[in-house]
Amino acid sequence: MTARIAPALGLAAVVLVLAASAAASAPPVGPLPAGPPAKITPARGELFAVALPAQPSGRVWRLKGSIDTRVVREVREANVGSTVVIVFTAAGRGTTTLAYGSTKGETAKAYAAKRFTITVV
Repeated sequence: MTARIAPALGLAAVVLVLAASAAASAPPVGPLPAGPPAKITPARGELFAVALPAQPSGRVWRLKGSIDTRVVREVREANVGSTVVIVFTAAGRGTTTLAYGSTKGETAKAYAAKRFTITVV
């Protein structure tokens, strides 16, 4: 019986090490360029979406910081043509900010920014 457990434990250890290194590989998004936030006011329980415009080749939109899941929760993300659309549900009353930076791959420097102030009523 121990002959079967040892390989399984070894495989589990390798998977955990690979998962930890993959999660820690991207640096956080650095300071964002200035710009006014868009304001969205959904009611609790409603779905809403933010759209991030196409970026020059090699640039990707990345979330700066984290999402306050007491206020909003991400439901789905999709590329619609050249636009990235992210759908959220308004989880609970409150205000939060979603900030995205356009970076070259998984680097820290942001070349463009989009901010959304979400107030769930």
